[in-house]
Amino acid sequence: MDIEKLEQFLIENNQPKFRLEQIKKAVFQDGTSRWEEITTIPKELRESLDKEIKILSFDVEEILVSKNKQSIKAALNLPDNNYIETVLLSSENGAWTVCVSSQAGCPLNCAFCATGREGFNRNLTAEEITDQILFWKQYLKNIQNPKLEIKNSTISNIVFMGMGEPFLNWEQVEKSLKDLTDPKLFGFGSRSISVSTSGIPEGIEIFTETFPQMNLAVSLHFAENEMRSRHMPINKQYDLEKIKETLQKYFQKSKRKIFIEYILFQGLNDSLQDARKLSEYLKSIGHSYLLHVNLIFYNEEDKTTNDFKASSRNVAIKFKDYLQQNHINVTIRKSLGTDIQGACGQLTATRQ
Repeated sequence: MDIEKLEQFLIENNQPKFRLEQIKKAVFQDGTSRWEEITTIPKELRESLDKEIKILSFDVEEILVSKNKQSIKAALNLPDNNYIETVLLSSENGAWTVCVSSQAGCPLNCAFCATGREGFNRNLTAEEITDQILFWKQYLKNIQNPKLEIKNSTISNIVFMGMGEPFLNWEQVEKSLKDLTDPKLFGFGSRSISVSTSGIPEGIEIFTETFPQMNLAVSLHFAENEMRSRHMPINKQYDLEKIKETLQKYFQKSKRKIFIEYILFQGLNDSLQDARKLSEYLKSIGHSYLLHVNLIFYNEEDKTTNDFKASSRNVAIKFKDYLQQNHINVTIRKSLGTDIQGACGQLTATRQ
């Protein structure tokens, strides 16, 4: 919802200042989805707002629920008919994580990513970014399907790991992060938010300065420049050496953990030699005890390419064991939402 537009509307209609706070609480904290439900404000005002201001900046095109009920994906139609996708991921004790998109499409063109292969349409506004969380708050509040067992559940974490490169839309991403942590709006804690990047040095540096308590994740995937440049063109501009220098600067200012995302591709980056290269690279950064590797299985249910295959679990375990033996913190991350094309690298801006 556009807060500035709402505030101006209330001023023009001679509403008392406390009306804004009432509406903020109802929409951002209580997850109210319709103006008529906000009974703390006059009926006449509710009717006027319903005609003039949309609570969500997009229309919901489709919602898909995974077979195990642990992932739910929504396709959202923006006012200019661009599409984005966002995912709700389950965790324990009724808490959920929202994976948000920051761009419609992506300009990076990573060979293994469905979003990147589709190309770039435009940046999202801060409103379009935060409205994804707002939508899921409404969904969790209003869901009537008892089989999902998510009634009265809450959103505990937000990850900027959906469509797009957040640091190439920094102005709007920054505004969205401020809104998400504003106690009078969403009220999320900084440490419950993670931002993932392919390794944009300028973005990492300003992010560190602006939000020192938020989590940083770096999508690395390859520990040698030739392979990384071949499959991630952004590496030709910001190679592994530049990323290393940037992370070293990060640790000069922060002692927060950094997550290293590493998708395992069969026969491409999953050998013990690849594990050795990754271990050596991470140790060269320094503060390797603050670097945590998330090993991710490639999602073969992405039907748009046959160029990549997922590593076997046995290979992944050997890769993990090697890193652990070399004192690198590592986890094999569980993949959620593959059957609804909602897992890492599967989100698209194209409707069938």
